[in-house]
Amino acid sequence: MTITCGLGEMMIAALARTIEDGTLVFHGFGSPLIQLAMHVAKRTHAPRMVLVAGATYGIDPDPPFLAPTTNDWVMDRGASSALDIEDLFDLAASGRLGRMFLSGLQIDKWGNCNVTALGYPDIKLKLPGGGGGCNLSCDAAHVTLWTTAHRSPADAKGQRRFRLIEDCDFITNLGHRTRDGRPARELGHRGNGPQWLVTELGLFDFDAEGHMRLKAVYPDTSIQDILENTEFEPKLADNIETIPAPDRSIVQLIRRLDPLAVHQKEIRADDLRRGFVIV
Repeated sequence: MTITCGLGEMMIAALARTIEDGTLVFHGFGSPLIQLAMHVAKRTHAPRMVLVAGATYGIDPDPPFLAPTTNDWVMDRGASSALDIEDLFDLAASGRLGRMFLSGLQIDKWGNCNVTALGYPDIKLKLPGGGGGCNLSCDAAHVTLWTTAHRSPADAKGQRRFRLIEDCDFITNLGHRTRDGRPARELGHRGNGPQWLVTELGLFDFDAEGHMRLKAVYPDTSIQDILENTEFEPKLADNIETIPAPDRSIVQLIRRLDPLAVHQKEIRADDLRRGFVIV
């Protein structure tokens, strides 16, 4: 018997695979995909990870289901304790934050993210801001980036706004190099910068120079899709793989944790029609 999983479930599984067992892992507000990825990892291959809930700062919660908003105390149910925000920053500054998840309206070839403002040098649009992402991106041992808006169709005027761009207009969360090309490691920060990027078109890592590199595509996407929807030319791994579909048990776990299908709100309408067969 075969079943079909959706793109969101594929991305959740891919994001979960970036989490190592035994690490302290945090994500802030906003993404049901990341929340589910953290809970999937905790319940499968990473039982010893320390899961810090994004809005409540609860430690290792066991919510009965994913709420429509991260700022719902049901997401804190079963937590062993809770942090103050100051505690989280102290943990990161002391080198104990193993992984953080971040995104941005712009993500450049070095893994810098912008959630502050569009337009350079003149601001055209003010964005919500990064909260503590600037500090934490410099202190977290590893960062996983994600976006569900890699595909960049032309608007009514024929213009395209790329999500993966050559240079961020403003750097909110630091990647591997500054805007003037200086390696982030020369700045003396504790963290190692972005390690992975998961999008609706593919999976990327970063090479030794810190440049984004295509590692894998989905069964229904291609290298050409990546190149057409990325403003810069990403490096290509020697062997471009296919992102595997999650096991049946993972799909069942995701659906049990998200009976309201909250994660689908993060997926574009066209991508909701994508399906992947699981044997």
